[in-house]
Amino acid sequence: MNGLFGPVFAFLVGACVGSFLNVCITRWPHDLSIVTPRSRCPKCEQPIAWYDNLPIVSWPVLRGKCRHCGEPISVMYPLVETAVALWWLSEYLVFGPTLTMLRVAAFGTLLLGIAVTDARHYLIPDGFTVSGLVWLFATALLASMLGDTRFFATPYEAIIGACAGAGAITIIGWLGEVALKKEAMGFGDATLMAVVGMGLGAGRALLTIFVGALLGALTFLLVVYPIIWLRSRRTGTAFEAPLVPFGVFLAPAAMLTLLWGHQVVSWYFETIMGR
Repeated sequence: MNGLFGPVFAFLVGACVGSFLNVCITRWPHDLSIVTPRSRCPKCEQPIAWYDNLPIVSWPVLRGKCRHCGEPISVMYPLVETAVALWWLSEYLVFGPTLTMLRVAAFGTLLLGIAVTDARHYLIPDGFTVSGLVWLFATALLASMLGDTRFFATPYEAIIGACAGAGAITIIGWLGEVALKKEAMGFGDATLMAVVGMGLGAGRALLTIFVGALLGALTFLLVVYPIIWLRSRRTGTAFEAPLVPFGVFLAPAAMLTLLWGHQVVSWYFETIMGR
């Protein structure tokens, strides 16, 4: 029983964090408070009772519908809660009850919230980025004092990384705007890269941009382009490439770079540069 307590606790905490993340995803894009009012149905605006607001459990119990008005409840809610719960469980199993586990789990949760919000609303709210900057720098200071800076940047590297990440994506966006004669990068991408740089440092922040661009290109070529092409052929309409927010790809790229970026950089300098 004692051996199960830690994993079960991590899963339950993750589920609760995922439930709170849903609140941030749905409210921050509309500049609404995440504290008040209490959770309510977006259709009939009836307050949701605590027993109808249990993470993961309530959605299938209610069969995906509001108890009051019977309108469908988005499947996003249980999916996000389940994903975050499993993510926190996996990090506990890998790192145990450590500060590193908490930092990696929280960073992944933050990136998931950013990716989902950017995909839904084509924007990255300041609530995510400001809280991310504060959390990452505070935990960098704590980790430095404890001598446990695995995966993440030191406080000095974090400051340099935030400037480098935001600066690099801003320059890329400006160059794209010059070339395309229209806005190529939103301000949210710059603030996201400031967060990524704060967590990873300058070198891996730049690597994140490259990995994000690679993920975006592969997704478009292997998934989006074939679907749009087949649809245009079937309907006889003109082919038109959709606008895909870059944050959707930068977020997973940041997590991949956090966990394996050092190995990639080392391989590059040893194999390609011969150092």
